[in-house]
Amino acid sequence: MEEKGEIHLPRSIFNEMLDHCRSCRPEEACGLLAADAAGKAVAVIPVTNSLHSPVRYQMDTREQFDAMKRIRQQGWSLFAIFHSHPLSEPAPSPTDIRQAFYPEAYMIIVGLENDPAVVRGFVVEEGRVGERPLRVVADSLP
Repeated sequence: MEEKGEIHLPRSIFNEMLDHCRSCRPEEACGLLAADAAGKAVAVIPVTNSLHSPVRYQMDTREQFDAMKRIRQQGWSLFAIFHSHPLSEPAPSPTDIRQAFYPEAYMIIVGLENDPAVVRGFVVEEGRVGERPLRVVADSLP
């Protein structure tokens, strides 16, 4: 498994992702985070959970395609795929691990079972899971 270090999320990106996850309760929320050329997370792209389930998610195919197209057009890269666990701990389920098709991207899970939410980051490659420290950092000045 390629070694990836600590995950840094700017406060505004973190808050936007958290707000989206909370707004979808009781269903699982999902979406993508995009990074600029320097590898810094710069955009949250919410995607509809087409399963409308509190325990599973599947990104709407058209929205996911459009999100990936937007990332390419902006010259960004895929930083992370995020989803929420409204009813359980923020740890990858067997289904999450099986469906981790982008090993180059972090998996970020927002646990909404308690308040405040617990947010954890992972790398998943070939069925192996490694947790990575996630730190919220100050937004950069433009």
